[in-house]
Amino acid sequence: MTWWDELVSNRVVQEMLPEATVETLLMVAVSSLLTLVLGLPLGVFLYSTSAGGTTPSRPVNAVVGLVANVVRSLPFLVLMIALLPFTRFVVGTTLQWEAAVVPLTVGAIPFYARLAETAFRDVPDGKIEAARVMGAGQTSITVHVLLREALPALVSSFTVTVIALLGYSAMAGVIGAGGLGALAISYGYQRFDTAVMTVCVVLLAALVILIQLLGDRLARAFDHR
Repeated sequence: MTWWDELVSNRVVQEMLPEATVETLLMVAVSSLLTLVLGLPLGVFLYSTSAGGTTPSRPVNAVVGLVANVVRSLPFLVLMIALLPFTRFVVGTTLQWEAAVVPLTVGAIPFYARLAETAFRDVPDGKIEAARVMGAGQTSITVHVLLREALPALVSSFTVTVIALLGYSAMAGVIGAGGLGALAISYGYQRFDTAVMTVCVVLLAALVILIQLLGDRLARAFDHR
């Protein structure tokens, strides 16, 4: 029997791999959407209140930035464990992929916000000043100048964030979150099933490559320079 026949005939691969793959995709998709919805406004806020931003406020920026840095500094495994009570409060359980969405989102929001803040800093000051001279308000500057000019960088940053979430989702398997990570740990590592470990690694690598390709294509499509 060849290694391919052994892989195809593996009971765990046949019965559990499809469900684990769907759980990973759901974890990453939901947490990515929440990260975008909550992290992008936070990035705008961090940029706007910074020293070189559109509405500088050093005390506010320092407090919000400190909170973001503290969350970013925590290893994801520690963050998951620390958020178990909050996770149970939000989704009613600390198991399955739904529970993993909470720490994944909490960990990714400040990560993406800082990347978005960096993207906004690369927007030329001249374009912001030109919008001000033309009478544009804060909202108009944010939507029509900052977001528009930084869009390719924001897409690239979001791609990096989604890939990071995919890696975090594999670690979430340690606390029973399901997905490919849980399958690789429970069967590939603890039961020394090489076939399961191999297929989980290959699938995760394929997902990373696919996400990066899609992100790069979207970033180029939005870049009109």
